[in-house]
Amino acid sequence: MSEPPILLRAVDVDKSYAGVHALRCASFDLRAGEVHALIGENGAGKSTLIKILTGAVVPDAGEIQFNGQTIEQNSPRLAKQVGIAAIYQQPALFPELSVAENIAIGLEERSFWTRVNWRERRRKAAALLARVGARVDPDAEAGELTMPQQQLVEIARAVGAEAKVVIMDEPTASLSDEDTRNLFAVIEQLRTQGVGIIYISHRLEELPLIAHRVTVLRDGRTIDTRAMSEVDRQQLIQMMVGRELSAVFPKKVVQLGDVVLELRRLCCGASGIRDVNLSVRAGEIVGLAGLVGAGRTELARTIFGLTPADGGEIVLREKPITIESAGQAIQSGIAYVPEDRRRHGVVLDLAICANMTLASLDRLGRLGAMDFRYEKEVAADYTRRLGIKTPSIFAPVATLSGGNQQKVALSRWLITKPSLLILDEPTQGIDVGAKAEVHQLMTELAAQGVAILMISSELPEILGMSDRIAVMCRGTIVATLDRGEATQEKILALAFA
Repeated sequence: MSEPPILLRAVDVDKSYAGVHALRCASFDLRAGEVHALIGENGAGKSTLIKILTGAVVPDAGEIQFNGQTIEQNSPRLAKQVGIAAIYQQPALFPELSVAENIAIGLEERSFWTRVNWRERRRKAAALLARVGARVDPDAEAGELTMPQQQLVEIARAVGAEAKVVIMDEPTASLSDEDTRNLFAVIEQLRTQGVGIIYISHRLEELPLIAHRVTVLRDGRTIDTRAMSEVDRQQLIQMMVGRELSAVFPKKVVQLGDVVLELRRLCCGASGIRDVNLSVRAGEIVGLAGLVGAGRTELARTIFGLTPADGGEIVLREKPITIESAGQAIQSGIAYVPEDRRRHGVVLDLAICANMTLASLDRLGRLGAMDFRYEKEVAADYTRRLGIKTPSIFAPVATLSGGNQQKVALSRWLITKPSLLILDEPTQGIDVGAKAEVHQLMTELAAQGVAILMISSELPEILGMSDRIAVMCRGTIVATLDRGEATQEKILALAFA
């Protein structure tokens, strides 16, 4: 049986930014009707390669071929015309427009004078949303949707465009198990229609379920392309990082100190938080587990003062306090790294140094003026400590990989010297190497006496890093488990209670 034809090929592609090589003679090919996984650590060159394939970036050398023909002067418009569609990790919808309007933007070709058939537009949007299993109202405003819903809208738009090549960048990072199963069904449907799919994911456990081949990038180079059936998870990790990854969860037992945070029957009607009792001690990592919608992020936002509590008590270092704003929380020694780092964790257009110091400007000023020399010293210090890969601390955060953006978000709060650090999905969408680095940092902070409340949807992370695990369901904590007694089965049983 002959192999399906090659749809898309990148040949010896090079690309540099300010002297930093993003790609070095990288090669990749995609066959019709296959799912080809593209993996690598953050900064390995995956995003740059995808931008070149979609025409958003011009390579310094090499060529892109589609159906055996070289694409000359590729551009986003040309890539779309030949049938290349991309769905990025962070949805790119117009928040003020409806779902139907967002889908139509990518599909409808109209002149200025053409009358819009709103009924037909809604009908087509509803049909496409149904195909990808998205329970979304076509008339809903896109900006009001959750991140998983926005991502499914983008997938629906790509399906409607009848693309021959679909690039999916971390498509399941924010999806529930049910939505992930729906997505895999859509991928299988596209594959049987001859569509080639480039599938980028840091969730290595997904790849055997969905991918036929896998290509590994490291430091901008193509390390190898293998049949998915020929490699296991450990082999992929070794190819990605170029070394043995001995401990993804480098948990160390440290001497616990006094109680830093205690919640006593905490309530927040606006967020659905009710009767939450919880404590976190100095040096302790408490994992907060639960299903999507259980109230974990809402609880974090209440503690941090973004949606202030309207009942119960927050006790910090044995003193009841009222937190009605993020400013009060920061002054009290609380730091919060939110789930969506690109929208709430970092300011993409600002320089790395400016991002790092946003939460501590009062400490960096002298006589009412900003001490920019001190800011530069602090930023350079934390860039070195956290191993942030960048040619300059003055580079915009948007130029960094996801893992390095997460390190910048962490740095901002570490500079404030918090006694309580709240981490919401701290390793979502970053590779195994960067995960290990974040976990190591958490371990070091715990050893220094920082109390850590970690929200995670990944049960291996919860089990691997937590001293205790609090399980949330319907806005409250239903049980707290010690590390030694916790299992995935127990946590899930409690989460579904």
